[in-house]
Amino acid sequence: MKIIYQDDYILVIDKPSGIPVLPDGWEKDAPYLLKILEADHGKLWVVHRLDKTTSGVMVFARDAATHRTLNIQFENHQAEKVYHAIVEGNPKWNEKIAKHSLRVNVGHKHRTAVDDKNGKPSETRFKVIKRYQAQALVEAKPMTGRTHQIRVHAYALGHPLLGDILYGAEETNIIARPALHAYSLTIHMNGENRIFKASYPDDFRMALEPFETASLVSDKCLKR
Repeated sequence: MKIIYQDDYILVIDKPSGIPVLPDGWEKDAPYLLKILEADHGKLWVVHRLDKTTSGVMVFARDAATHRTLNIQFENHQAEKVYHAIVEGNPKWNEKIAKHSLRVNVGHKHRTAVDDKNGKPSETRFKVIKRYQAQALVEAKPMTGRTHQIRVHAYALGHPLLGDILYGAEETNIIARPALHAYSLTIHMNGENRIFKASYPDDFRMALEPFETASLVSDKCLKR
């Protein structure tokens, strides 16, 4: 497990995809992140979560007081979470704010769904980082914390995440999970903002490589 930062108050890690933060309701005996970390670092408090399939930066508190302080920051949207995602298609916009209300745990697949009548207010701010022929690398900033929020909002905008079969993406062998990575986290500690970042994991980086190659080939052809 890659440790990004640690002191007496917090532990910041680069979470790998494929492991839940807490025990999985469907696989109760499967390993989970909190148990693995506590074996090496002692008692930890969960401040926020990432989906099992999502990689990237996470912070844990190392005492109850820090846990309360960080919880307040997340509840008041003072902590800033920035995700990077690969989406299908090439958005017509450079920046877009999705405000679709969301309802969680819908149907036998326990999906999150857009529900303007019964859903909870939700907001995600998207910005295109780089465009490819039929995909794009985007930044996503969730202003609320609904389950699968970024994935559903991307789908609602017509650009599901690459590999996200649950939310409308085509089947692919490019990446074996939704292409979503928690890139950075900003929290307030000891009178200053602290920014922590997690580099792309191998599967996310390798998913971009064919698009980068195709883009270079296309650019060379256009220059001829």
